[in-house]
Amino acid sequence: MRIDLISKEYPPAIYGGAGVHVAELVRVLRRHIDVQVRCFGEERDEKDTFAYRHTSEFDGANGALQTMAVDLSMVSDIAGADLVHSHTWYANFAGQVAGSLHGIPHLITAHSLEPLRPWKEQQLGGGYRLSSWVERTAYEGATGIIAVSDGMRRDILRAYPQIDPNKVSVVHNGIDLEAFQAANNPDLVRANGIDPDKRSVVFVGRITMQKGLPYLIKAARELPSDVQLVLCAGAPDTPQILQEVTDLVTELRKHRDNVIWVEKHVNRAELIAILSAATVFACPSIYEPLGIVNLEAMACGTPVVATATGGIPEVVAHGETGLLVEIEQVQDGSGKPLDEAKFVSDFASALNQMLEHPKLAEFGAAGRKRVEDLFSWDSIAEQTIRVYEKAIAGNV
Repeated sequence: MRIDLISKEYPPAIYGGAGVHVAELVRVLRRHIDVQVRCFGEERDEKDTFAYRHTSEFDGANGALQTMAVDLSMVSDIAGADLVHSHTWYANFAGQVAGSLHGIPHLITAHSLEPLRPWKEQQLGGGYRLSSWVERTAYEGATGIIAVSDGMRRDILRAYPQIDPNKVSVVHNGIDLEAFQAANNPDLVRANGIDPDKRSVVFVGRITMQKGLPYLIKAARELPSDVQLVLCAGAPDTPQILQEVTDLVTELRKHRDNVIWVEKHVNRAELIAILSAATVFACPSIYEPLGIVNLEAMACGTPVVATATGGIPEVVAHGETGLLVEIEQVQDGSGKPLDEAKFVSDFASALNQMLEHPKLAEFGAAGRKRVEDLFSWDSIAEQTIRVYEKAIAGNV
């Protein structure tokens, strides 16, 4: 069985959860089957891994059009594969065209959905309309779709009601349990401006509307004065949201002097050290198909306070590994809270409840056990191979 796996992101160029998923999945799949990776960007020094770039004719073209040009450059090379597996809309076009051209199944793993990120149209205009068309066409034509959570499966069927529910299966994201575990590294924590001997609420994520960072910054007004707010936040989607976050942090610092904003991309060792030193991990997302970063925090033994949206409730067990904050959301695809003040207040209340919980360590230990039991990459790879086999046999 030869699988051609297509992704925009692949090490060392990873900037989001989809890239982490692809890298870990490939690592384990290659122990069992032949996997050829086709990704974007510079050449990789890795066996059976091939990188592609758009040709000079597309220099200066819209970014979505450049993506489609990269996808098309891959299609001929996919000949000979038994199945093509694409990740995110960036790769869906290549997968769908290759599947049609070569007469092989096209399988999609859904990490996010364009209809549930409508603010991108304001940012990208025609590029968003192109990405939405690519995604819809690929999803409706694919042989099968893997959703990374039950919540994501529901979102897919709501966004694309023409899709046969029988072709959408669920295989959760996973976590590298050997790499992500509690590590006491106070010097590395201090190097990022954080005091490892003081309590902290930590956020890790891109500065984008779906991650809900502004709500957390507003909620931090209600945290105890001794608690550090640590924001490992960079890669803003737009100058506008960066300015919003900057203004909120500036205002918050007028009321507390322990707001640490780590704007650089933290490497894995730094991330593990910061998560391990955290008292509570905060995930205020308003759209999250699963939330790998919650798995990473739990693997490091850190309790999580997170929004009860998308796939997050499948990761965070309320009252056991952390607390879930309920949210009533606008039904226009944006996911914004209907009552922002209530959501902010509820999130602050949950953070304070967790910070003062007498059995905080038990929450952390339960989180570690949960990821060990349910989210190992060996288990995820086994489930993925079963989906491959069904698709190739025509049983999806």
